[in-house]
Amino acid sequence: MDSTVASTGTEGKTWGGGNKPLKASYGKMMMWFFIVSDALTFSGFLAAYGFSRFKFMNEWPIADEVFTHLPFIHDGVDRPMIYVAFMTFILIISSVTMVLAVDAGHHMKKGKVTIYMFLTIIFGATFVGSQAWEWATFIKGEYGAVQTNGGNILQFGEYKTVDGEEKFKRISIDEFAVVAHSERVQHERKNGLWFVTEESLPPYTVDEIYNGLAAHPNILVRNQLLNEDGHKTVLSREESLKQIKENGKLVVKGANLKVNEYGTALFGDFFFFITGFHGFHVFSGVVINIIIFFNVILGTYERRGSYEMVEKVGLYWHFVDLVWVFVFTFFYLV
Repeated sequence: MDSTVASTGTEGKTWGGGNKPLKASYGKMMMWFFIVSDALTFSGFLAAYGFSRFKFMNEWPIADEVFTHLPFIHDGVDRPMIYVAFMTFILIISSVTMVLAVDAGHHMKKGKVTIYMFLTIIFGATFVGSQAWEWATFIKGEYGAVQTNGGNILQFGEYKTVDGEEKFKRISIDEFAVVAHSERVQHERKNGLWFVTEESLPPYTVDEIYNGLAAHPNILVRNQLLNEDGHKTVLSREESLKQIKENGKLVVKGANLKVNEYGTALFGDFFFFITGFHGFHVFSGVVINIIIFFNVILGTYERRGSYEMVEKVGLYWHFVDLVWVFVFTFFYLV
């Protein structure tokens, strides 16, 4: 029996196995491999988020009460999810312009590819900038809260009549805290314990918050547990003072990876990790789009006779947009 292997005529080529899988080029197939693997990564993150939220359902912050701000507007009027919805709209529009760029590339229209790629870059950069602003607002905080010995978050507010209905409106601790005239010095490594540095000091002490609460009889404390109506539980005046006096441990303003004024610490951890990981993908996509954009201007793909590179980066961009739809749904809407 002859053991000689017959030549297929494909030796030395990129695809050495004969026909192209799904009639896709090597570059497209590799992009799809990356997209599938990355989709599994995001799926794992969102599944972990869903599990944690289900486990701590009664303590989880309400998104409508957290993401209520707009840039350059500080009039205290809540606008739940408006800016996040704007960010989502911008990213979806960028997918449309990317589709138009790919279609123009199929018709070898360099001018239109240039215009649509430029618009895609602008929309993508706008989204990244908006997400950076959202992070800064989340980290800085607005109202402040007190963390108890058990790790619960106590927020402050008062009942106000809005559209004929009495609603609990949050109040910033800056408005009622009674600041003592004593000065506390932050511990540094050169003083006291060696190689130990104290974290940044909180804006107020628990005693200053308690004294301010006692001096304002209209202010009440709200804990992070949901009641039967799906709202955070507002404590009575007596219970409010008792919780701050007996269980108050730390004054919190804003959010970080250890604690946040909005509720359970896991909420902040997932917010930074999931939105940050997606934001890194969008930023990377913007950088890649800029490179492709300049190649289009230089006529690189025109000389090649194909704008397939635009199509490949378009696949990545559509994937990033689709992932945001799931992040937006899981994190902000559900």
